[in-house]
Amino acid sequence: MKINDRVALVTGAGSGIGAAVSLELAKRGARTVVLVDRRDQVYELADSINSEVGRQVAEVKVGDTTNDTFRTQVYEDVMERHGVVSICVPAAGITRDALAVKLDKQTGRAEPYSVKSFREVTEVNLIAPIYWAIEMVAKLAENRWQKGLKQWQPEEEVQGTIMFIGSVSSQGNKGQISYAATKAGLEGAAATLTKEAMYYGVRCGIIHPGFTDTPMLRSLGEEYIAKYVLPYTQLRRLIRPDEIADAICFMISNSAVSGQLWADAGWHPQA
Repeated sequence: MKINDRVALVTGAGSGIGAAVSLELAKRGARTVVLVDRRDQVYELADSINSEVGRQVAEVKVGDTTNDTFRTQVYEDVMERHGVVSICVPAAGITRDALAVKLDKQTGRAEPYSVKSFREVTEVNLIAPIYWAIEMVAKLAENRWQKGLKQWQPEEEVQGTIMFIGSVSSQGNKGQISYAATKAGLEGAAATLTKEAMYYGVRCGIIHPGFTDTPMLRSLGEEYIAKYVLPYTQLRRLIRPDEIADAICFMISNSAVSGQLWADAGWHPQA
């Protein structure tokens, strides 16, 4: 599927992988790239992208990705102004890292991981991405019905692509019980949705980045990165966001590529 002249939507677009893939999609000729983020700083990013590519391509939508009304309004507004969205990269994500069980060595009392934190991470990292993807499929399905089209046929061009952002942590990683669970959950969602959505000509895949140089990773602290990340990474450095963005665009544009792509730079969770 060609990226050129497509309408793309990226959540969590204000920084990290979301920002990098938004820029890369614009560079590769997307007609419109909708930057969805909860922070106003995304406006600066949009201006930067438009300046770099020399045209008005980046458009901003500020709001909470877990809010159903916001999601629906974004899609309806984008369709009215630019046409159907055919590329969706729901990249918004958070971490609330802590051990599943932490024992107080003074009192002997074990403290389980916060249910509130688990639900918060699940809402942002798992449920929201799935429903931003489903919304795109629904709009494409309606658009096909309005044109009198039924089941997608091979002689047609691919109608759309969804790229979920997984993580190497989906294999399990100490201190990331909620984050790992949500990223593993996206694997099942991608595998299921791709079987269903292909009826309308929509592909679905998932990329599993390794430790990438993003604000989320930097929040873990330089000591953590130096001790637990770099020594176990073949490149001996953090992955650059633009490297992940390039891999995402490769998966979008090459329709023969399906399933999962591991962009881990040789890092694997330690026992």
